[in-house]
Amino acid sequence: MPCSIELKNVSQSFGNIASGRLTSNNTNFENKASTITLFKNLDLTIVQGQSYAITGPSGAGKSSLLMLLSGLEKPTSGQGCFINDKHTSTLDNLRSDIGFIFQQFHLLPELTALHNVALPLKLRGDKQAINKAKNWLKKVGLADRSDHKPSQLSGGEQQRVAIARALVFSPKFIFADEPTGNLDQHNAEEIADILFACCQENNAGLIIVTHSNALANKAQNIFSLADGELSKTSSNNSPDVQDLTNILSTKEQQVTSC
Repeated sequence: MPCSIELKNVSQSFGNIASGRLTSNNTNFENKASTITLFKNLDLTIVQGQSYAITGPSGAGKSSLLMLLSGLEKPTSGQGCFINDKHTSTLDNLRSDIGFIFQQFHLLPELTALHNVALPLKLRGDKQAINKAKNWLKKVGLADRSDHKPSQLSGGEQQRVAIARALVFSPKFIFADEPTGNLDQHNAEEIADILFACCQENNAGLIIVTHSNALANKAQNIFSLADGELSKTSSNNSPDVQDLTNILSTKEQQVTSC
């Protein structure tokens, strides 16, 4: 039975340390209370094995919503829960079951691609860390780049390493914050295909924050966050997700560049 993440009646606000009156088209400002309110009374359920895209203008609170869903931040009010096998717990218990992919890759520069991917497993004491990391680099088409450090890889290749690192320990959910934001169109399309295929193959829930309509349209569930309101804009029960082997079959010998 798939597990799920639920946010119920969640609001998120931050203290406004700036003086004077502030205005924005994208964010609600409660000047009297000297707080910036990103969103109020928000409800959202994320199910393992499904894909979700959250779009909206800059400053709307998309990344903050991602942090709340992952349990890495606490809401100002409301509650989040992790439901696993009919057992309900706080989102703190989710942390060992999530992987993150960022726009900036965040690979350790002193480590090779292989050891960057193996690191999460080593931290868990997995004695098969290197073998599992090799397998994941092969899955994302980088078997021949395992001994290269990040500075020796293109942007597209670095993001492939980041995808492998996020999925190597079989998390239940993957959170991706603008995962194609630093890539050109060709690499962005390739990385999007690999990311969705990897998550589908491993039955991981995928939650993406993006400004890219092309990336968002690959998701089964598309939401828009604007003016403090989250609305579902589209559902796609049969997204066009290619098989991972097919994606890489014509690209394994190609060195991408940004």
